[in-house]
Amino acid sequence: MHSPRGPSCRTPVLPSWLTDPLWDQFAALLPGRPTVDPSHPLGCHRPRISDRIVFDKLLQLLRFGCSYQAIADTTCSATTIRNRRDEWIRLGLFARLKQIALESYDRIVGLVLDQIAVDGSITKAPGGGEVAGRSPVDRGKQGLKRSGMTDGYGIPLGRVLAGANRHDSPLLAPTLDLLDALGPLPDDITVHLDAGYDSDKTRTELTARNLHGRIAHKGEKTPIQASQRWHVERTHAWQNAFHRLARCYERRATVVNAFFDLTDTIITVRSLLRQAWTTHRWDDRPKRRP
Repeated sequence: MHSPRGPSCRTPVLPSWLTDPLWDQFAALLPGRPTVDPSHPLGCHRPRISDRIVFDKLLQLLRFGCSYQAIADTTCSATTIRNRRDEWIRLGLFARLKQIALESYDRIVGLVLDQIAVDGSITKAPGGGEVAGRSPVDRGKQGLKRSGMTDGYGIPLGRVLAGANRHDSPLLAPTLDLLDALGPLPDDITVHLDAGYDSDKTRTELTARNLHGRIAHKGEKTPIQASQRWHVERTHAWQNAFHRLARCYERRATVVNAFFDLTDTIITVRSLLRQAWTTHRWDDRPKRRP
């Protein structure tokens, strides 16, 4: 609900110490566009909606999970939000923003790539779509599964999307393929997995990639704290805090991946600021540790 003092007093969807660096980097990736199309014969059509307004709308959509019509107002229509979103997806801006955040985190803090955790998570997908399927944990309703991979701290490295009816184990290979995009890797890497991956096929896959596996055994109740697997579970919880992903109505895989890339960027930058707060100083550093 908005304050009675007007739109300028709205509560931000994310704190400014997080949204400002996100927008600064995203704006640097945007191609130059005139406010008014110079090819218009009369030069009097409506000016182009500011990219910053649309970016803020996408953050609101991601955080609150509401519809495009519900988030639209006099500053920006639902059609403009969708069109600008698709334009940015075609330009690969969300994927590039996530990559820049990962590179910055690795340079300043350092990714823990000798300890990798992989696990699947099922969320609702009431609208169905390209990456939805019958959920085995929700009475056969449409659901979305993501096979997520994190480093040893929980920084999201990537994900593979599939229908909720897909088992975790077959998604392990395409998930591990995402390691190739991270550049040079440590010689000794341990992959932490839960009991759903406890099979000879999984061990053969890890051996072929020269990876060590620490896999929970079926039938044995082991506390999740006994291994590094809890990091990926925590990251799934971080991602599910963005309601656009916890209850996904998007039908196209490219759009779902774009929202995941934006979410992973927020998680990475937030973790970067939190860890760098005690070791670095900068002009707009938050007064308190995030």
